[in-house]
Amino acid sequence: MTKKEKFYIDLKKRLDESTDFPTDYLYKFIVPTTKDQVKEIETIFAVKKTKITKRDSKTGKYSSVSILLKVNSADEIIESYLAVEKIEGLISL
Repeated sequence: MTKKEKFYIDLKKRLDESTDFPTDYLYKFIVPTTKDQVKEIETIFAVKKTKITKRDSKTGKYSSVSILLKVNSADEIIESYLAVEKIEGLISL
């Protein structure tokens, strides 16, 4: 089992133990502004009832992106994290 697989298994367990679904879940990411990383995130989370907040750093080199989304399960949360993993330079908080 890889570290990534173990991380997501542990995350699912913690979410299932501590969260009553459906619930609002807040994703937070930081991405460099060198390409269209913010647009990539917006495309992945382009669903109804999603609130996306963006903020650029003082230097303009990075953007923080917060997404508030109604989710029905821990699996749904993990699917979204897996979808954004491919974005270059993304940091999940």
